[in-house]
Amino acid sequence: MTIVLYLVLGAIAGTVAGLFGVGGGVVIVPALIFAFSAQGLSPEVLTHMAVGTSLATIVVTSISSVRAHHLKGAVLWSVFWAMAPGIALGVWFGVQTIVQISGATLQLAIGCFLLIIALQMGFGLKPSPSRDLPGKPVLFVVGGGIGWISALFGIGGGSLTVPWLTWCNMRMQQAVACSAACGLPIAIVGAASNVAAGWHHAALPAMSSGFIYWPAFIGIVLASAPFAVVGARLAHRLPADKLKRYFALFIFVVGSIMVARSQW
Repeated sequence: MTIVLYLVLGAIAGTVAGLFGVGGGVVIVPALIFAFSAQGLSPEVLTHMAVGTSLATIVVTSISSVRAHHLKGAVLWSVFWAMAPGIALGVWFGVQTIVQISGATLQLAIGCFLLIIALQMGFGLKPSPSRDLPGKPVLFVVGGGIGWISALFGIGGGSLTVPWLTWCNMRMQQAVACSAACGLPIAIVGAASNVAAGWHHAALPAMSSGFIYWPAFIGIVLASAPFAVVGARLAHRLPADKLKRYFALFIFVVGSIMVARSQW
């Protein structure tokens, strides 16, 4: 029954990603926290494993996404290569950060992040294009910040990269494509760092490598990709703006629960 749970989670995450254009990590991380808690995993590691497992699943979904955008010629690879080293460094520091904090504190941080995402989605808050794309040193630094935050919350960075690139007057299609490309080093470095960081932890369950739990990874990966296509099709048939507000409310409730749980 456990693998069925993760297949359902993958289906939901894929549908949400295709329907609303948000990364599956926004759904996967809190869902895994609740699932791991129900399974009786140690509170000491379950939040860290939710983040690590989410990043591992993004490796697979990012590859197909990057390929699709590349074939359309939408990825500005010069921007990607300027940001990628900073992203990798930021992700590594992000993983080193979360291993220093408790599961309750990490849940509190994730809950607050979800509340911010919910408000952004609910009110459609987006920065107006007001500047040009900066040079390589600034792209490196910005990449580091995006990588660090993404590693903390187990996301692919799209909710950060896309608004920033559009603020720098990049066309939305190119911003989304570059964000997809940037998600790959976030996921690869994040997954590898989580394996290394948690490798010898005494509270790890069976079938895990560091902070990656493989049954959850397999179930989510198998279901998320095909259901992302379903979500994309639904986006053209349903009132997406109204659904996005409902989803924002749902994320707000989940974030509030996680903030409350972290205080128990």
